[in-house]
Amino acid sequence: MAARIIDGKAAALALRERIAERVSELKNTKGITPGLAVVLVGEDPASQIYVRNKGIACQKAGMHSETIILPAETTQDELEERIRELNEDPEIHGVLIQLPLPRHLNEEKALAVISPEKDVDGFHPVNAGRLLAGQNTVSPCTPKGVMHLLDIAGVELEGKEAVVIGRSNIVGKPMALMLLQRNCTVTICHSRTADLRSHTRRADILISAIGKPGFVTADMVKTGAAVIDVGINRVDGKVCGDVDYAAVQEIAGWLTPVPGGVGPMTIAMLLMNTLEAAERSLNE
Repeated sequence: MAARIIDGKAAALALRERIAERVSELKNTKGITPGLAVVLVGEDPASQIYVRNKGIACQKAGMHSETIILPAETTQDELEERIRELNEDPEIHGVLIQLPLPRHLNEEKALAVISPEKDVDGFHPVNAGRLLAGQNTVSPCTPKGVMHLLDIAGVELEGKEAVVIGRSNIVGKPMALMLLQRNCTVTICHSRTADLRSHTRRADILISAIGKPGFVTADMVKTGAAVIDVGINRVDGKVCGDVDYAAVQEIAGWLTPVPGGVGPMTIAMLLMNTLEAAERSLNE
């Protein structure tokens, strides 16, 4: 029996409609328009596309959007000063630095300058620490989107074995923590994991976030597992994920496609994090 396909595009659209309704209510009842500022340093074409898409998404949701474009030769001090200005701007509730930054800039230091209350990416050390401690905090957009997809698909999490392939601060580590909070037994695998297949074949929930096309093959998947493909790769001009989609579809119980799976959820959750930051600002 073929896997049930989890349609991330449809899920993101439904979520963005609900976000737009909450934004409208916030405007009408409190006079607040959620605002997102995206800082782009340099002229990387892919980053420009991502930033433009985020701006369009904000506008469709009724949010205020600003794009701050800085020249590639911007210094660390200049970048950090611009971030501090956004921290003080009452019309901005979320601040995002488009990554990667030019090599001469320190991403870690720049991210740490963002106010934790305006860190809609969930990358600030304070928010990362809160997530680790199991406290209520801003969650990184992609793992948050994955959890939403698992929930709407009806995938049972409590007591299940979850395996995350990848240990990045952006996806792998926070993904594992969020699954742990939902009472999964979690294993993180990575490039140094011995006998990877022995781990993945035990997984009731298998999440791949490593950026290697077709890496997860059918013989790595437990029958009936929920397989979430976070990878975005380009092969011969086409976008594909980390999972051998056609083969795994015959084994898995649930499967996300690429494109159209996790990707659309990332921007939807960015909007959600910005909206929630605006709502929290009412209590400050």
